[in-house]
Amino acid sequence: MERRIVVAVDESEESKYALSWCLKNLISESSKDTIILLNVRPSPPVYPALDGTGYIFSSDIMATMDKYSKDLAEAVLEKAKMICQSSSRVTVETKLGCGDAREVICEQVEKLGGDLLVMGSHGYGAFKRAFLGSVSNHCANNTKCPVLIVKRPKA
Repeated sequence: MERRIVVAVDESEESKYALSWCLKNLISESSKDTIILLNVRPSPPVYPALDGTGYIFSSDIMATMDKYSKDLAEAVLEKAKMICQSSSRVTVETKLGCGDAREVICEQVEKLGGDLLVMGSHGYGAFKRAFLGSVSNHCANNTKCPVLIVKRPKA
């Protein structure tokens, strides 16, 4: 049986742990699964020509900030691909999204034909989660495929 497993990755340790856990526990020797590494970077901010302090953002500064964001996202995907190389049993694809992580992950899982979404949990308490929002909770409630939320053990 071939599965398309979408793994949401970012620069966090929780994300790396979830990917490693997925490779160790979900992928068998005889599997023909495809792991799709999905990273979502925030939308580029929209700045007015003149900010509140009187500084003007030039197009060069905006382009530099956008390039940094793209480079960071590509580095995250490269690190995740390196983790996957330890398991030669899977085919690895990468996908880079841009926007609100909650919405983009849900959209991409459906668009990519994902059979399973794997993501890490930051383990925020109720107070932090109320202000920051929970990406994993949103995805668990809004994707059509099963969602596996992997919690990193406390040290």
